[in-house]
Amino acid sequence: MTPFPTTKVTVWEAATAVQLAEYIDPDDITRVLAEIGVDYERWATGVLPNTANGDDVLEAYAPDVARLKRDYGFAAADVIRLGPNQSDRAELRARFLEEHTHADPEVRFFVEGQGLFVLHPAAGPAGDRVVGLHAVSGDLVSVPAGMRHWFDMGEHPRFCAIRLFTTPAGWVAEYTGDRIADRFPRLETAAPR
Repeated sequence: MTPFPTTKVTVWEAATAVQLAEYIDPDDITRVLAEIGVDYERWATGVLPNTANGDDVLEAYAPDVARLKRDYGFAAADVIRLGPNQSDRAELRARFLEEHTHADPEVRFFVEGQGLFVLHPAAGPAGDRVVGLHAVSGDLVSVPAGMRHWFDMGEHPRFCAIRLFTTPAGWVAEYTGDRIADRFPRLETAAPR
């Protein structure tokens, strides 16, 4: 198994994509994300067999999933697993890379692998910022409903994540039409080395 780097948060100026700050300390990561209304937790992860299917993954994390369902009012949970040989990976990556919002919170727990959530909250007192969360195995992130964001799974994805939904419709994106994501680093360049 290839080891992945640690969780990292990067803050950029939205208009210029100039990097303003970078954080790897867990307390700083939690604080920076909380400042923009994003919930973040670290969960202990176990090793699941390569043959583990979605039901196996959900069973392994059943108490935590039950807590999130209760706390957020989620009705459903599923598992998404993407690998470097998945035939539709380029199409999925392109779809996730477009800036979008959701009517419900977007909650993901990374069971394995890594991905890059890029969050574009409304401008605040410090100006218009974009915050990138390089998430790895053990990271739980909850993007608030209505927050502009995009997700990069990488050119050669390898991740497994639990997704939680308030409706059976699951993942429904409202695309903003803004091409802002084109100006920012992708997973391959944003991940810590």
